Amino acid sequence: MSETGFSQVPKAYNPADVEDKWYKYWYDHELYHSEIDKSKKPYVIPIPPPNITGMLTMGHILNNTLQDIFIRLKRMQGYNACWVPGTDHASIATETKVTKFLEEQGIRKKEIGREEFLKHCWQWKEQYGGIIIQQLKKLGVSCDWRRERFTMDDDYYREVIKAFVDLYKEGKIYRGYRMVNWDPANKSAISDEEVIYKTVNGKLWYFKYPVVNSDEFIIVATTRPETMLGDTAVAVNPEDERYKHLIGRKVKLPIVDREIPIISDEYVDKEFGTGAVKVTPAHDVNDYEMGIRHKLQFINIFNDDATTNENVPDWLQHLDRYDVRKKVVTKFEELGLLHKIEDYQTKIGYSERGNVPIEPYLSEQWFMKMDELAKPAIEVVKEGRIKFYPKHWEKTYFHWMENIKDWCISRQLWWGHRIPVWYHKQTNEIYCDINPPKDIDNWKQDEDVLDTWASSWLWAHAIFRTEEERKYYYPTDTLVTGPDIIFFWVARMIMAGMHFMKDIPFRDVYFTSIIRDAQGRKMSKSLGNSPDPLEVIREYGADALRFTVIYLAPLGQDVLFSTDKCELGRNFANKIWNAGRFLLMNKENIPINNSLKDKHKDFADEWITSRLNQTLLQFNKAMNEFEVNNAIKIVYSFIWNDYCDWYVEMIKSRLYGDNEEVKSAVLTRAISVFEDALKMLHPFMPFLTEELWQLIEKRKEGESISVSDFPVADVNLINESAEKEMDFVKDIITAIRNIRGEMNIAPSKKVNALIKSDEVKDYQIEYIKKLAKVEQITVDSKITKPKASASAILKDAEIFIPLEGLIDLDVERQRLQKEIQRLENSIVGVEKKLSNEKFVNNAPAEVVEKERAKLKDWQENLRKLREILDSLS
Repeated sequence: MSETGFSQVPKAYNPADVEDKWYKYWYDHELYHSEIDKSKKPYVIPIPPPNITGMLTMGHILNNTLQDIFIRLKRMQGYNACWVPGTDHASIATETKVTKFLEEQGIRKKEIGREEFLKHCWQWKEQYGGIIIQQLKKLGVSCDWRRERFTMDDDYYREVIKAFVDLYKEGKIYRGYRMVNWDPANKSAISDEEVIYKTVNGKLWYFKYPVVNSDEFIIVATTRPETMLGDTAVAVNPEDERYKHLIGRKVKLPIVDREIPIISDEYVDKEFGTGAVKVTPAHDVNDYEMGIRHKLQFINIFNDDATTNENVPDWLQHLDRYDVRKKVVTKFEELGLLHKIEDYQTKIGYSERGNVPIEPYLSEQWFMKMDELAKPAIEVVKEGRIKFYPKHWEKTYFHWMENIKDWCISRQLWWGHRIPVWYHKQTNEIYCDINPPKDIDNWKQDEDVLDTWASSWLWAHAIFRTEEERKYYYPTDTLVTGPDIIFFWVARMIMAGMHFMKDIPFRDVYFTSIIRDAQGRKMSKSLGNSPDPLEVIREYGADALRFTVIYLAPLGQDVLFSTDKCELGRNFANKIWNAGRFLLMNKENIPINNSLKDKHKDFADEWITSRLNQTLLQFNKAMNEFEVNNAIKIVYSFIWNDYCDWYVEMIKSRLYGDNEEVKSAVLTRAISVFEDALKMLHPFMPFLTEELWQLIEKRKEGESISVSDFPVADVNLINESAEKEMDFVKDIITAIRNIRGEMNIAPSKKVNALIKSDEVKDYQIEYIKKLAKVEQITVDSKITKPKASASAILKDAEIFIPLEGLIDLDVERQRLQKEIQRLENSIVGVEKKLSNEKFVNNAPAEVVEKERAKLKDWQENLRKLREILDSLS
């Protein structure tokens, strides 16, 4: 890169001038491409592949920034870092979008057929499928783009099919009629994890079923009247005295006029409703189990779109389930069999994608046996071979894995990995293999595709195309993902890794926080509280956004984010930029000489060197423990406080001196520390750090801070006494600055200071004078406080600032007395308000808390003002 003169360096940092330039440079030089290199240890992150229907969200910002921090750090630390990007075909989501897109053009999926529809899916994928990947690049992610994968790539597709075939031949995949969660919108089975439960205000209807050959009725309570059309029994608890005489008899099912038995089953809760329940084995999970236990008839009354089929009376056929509900209730009323209706709050399962109530549905599906697959996956987490951060997610994982059910892996869709099973047209024999049968005309392939997760569960190893790559890169190292897919994906990947690769898929799983708005609400489109990340990047810059989300995200806690908080990141970027400009300005006139880096040192140099190495130790410890939020705060504190606020200010007098060698040594050292600080910061703020690193000196083409060596802590350079000494000097300077502020001493005026101490050394005095704007300093352990002086008490010193001649003491006393009076009145007002029980009990909690905090602040301010007034007496 060509060297830039200081005059060409902008006064303010402008991300727009920097970000695209450096991303193109990294991309063009393929700095992030990884190949097998047995001289280096690999460090691998498999990206959680975003859906091809996806758009960048704040969740993606947090997730991908974390991954980028891990991968950039390891790359700089000498690992062969490999971050594999990719996208997921997302069966239901994509098919829904394409179907809707076609319907808007008057094209119906069923009319054009499977092959033509899939062509449209691929066209849609080519046009829109990579949008989120392009958006992620704006964030500065250092993925290996030559390795980009898609879950429907030909070789990946084959890997998925092979896994099905192998498991089928092992007896772990079977086909059978089971109760599934049915999504009537997408006309497909969905997994338990794809069902979102919502609490709704509903009704409880009480129906009277006439007992055959009797004047009695048995009353059942139901939240779903329409399903009574599929009832095949009424169940009571065997211990319920009210119904013992009816067990074994029959009732006449109203409307349908079917006789069904009264059975006894311990599942029935005597306390719910009337203690008698209708049993619909084909449309309720618990009823299904009772149906099997009592060998009941299974009558399916719904089509795949949740309209009624031919198994109900003619006048109720082909109607929406909720229309049927109204008609059934009306008919019961007409027959005099509606006992009563109660308001009832209940939980209803909704399809995550279709956003309609799911239907428990008896359907023939493909299932995977999970008990054997789960055992080794439980053990590797128990043994600590796979670690979860935060650790508490292990409990959730174990609970699910130890109670795991067989996985319904078939979906009634067209877009996806088609199940590799063919049925013989004459004999109905089943053929399952990677390749279709040779006499294909005699066979018909299964219409279903696999659940999306039955392809992405292979992601950790299937992203590598050759056995050689798998031996080198697998197991991967770190998975960064949301806890919402701990079952969908994390658990299943562990099972797949242990089964197909005989090894864990990754060593560490970092579960990200949930990003919420400033009010603590989860961000969502419906609430309109989710900012567009690309707009935030345009306004503040990618580095400011990256810094802010990490700074606000402690491990295991939710992030309360609002766009204006990106001021944090922007202000930090500007602080660093200004420090960089200061160094570059001086570099124009002062030569850099690395042979002088360790010469002409004073205690400030010993201190900053010690702080740098302490910071590196603390930083590495935080990152090794996955405390990324703590790590950025450590770097932030070093750069903002230690380096910019103190060290840069302290070196100015030496930089502006007459000794050229001293000036060169000071600037060389200051730039060296700054470069190390930039490297520490680089994984978090890649664009800003690259720009400044390239400006500091002329670099070769293809060089980048992102592939430079990360600084290593040297414990021999940690100097506790220098740090202690510097803390003492800082305390003195801060105390004098505070006195100046409290006493309204104009910045242009210099003060005199008397320091009662044995600890102040001669070489510290010049720093105190310069940084606290002091004319003369007197140091003596026997000093007594002069009249009309302000004072501060430190651990090893007392400081006195004589005020006569600096301020008009009478005017200042009057000002302080007025301010004390005003504060006293204000405090009385707040105390009155807080002693009012009506206010405390009725006002919102946050309002009361605000008043209490205000009172505490004002009382503290009053104490300080009284102390200051005393010092002027």
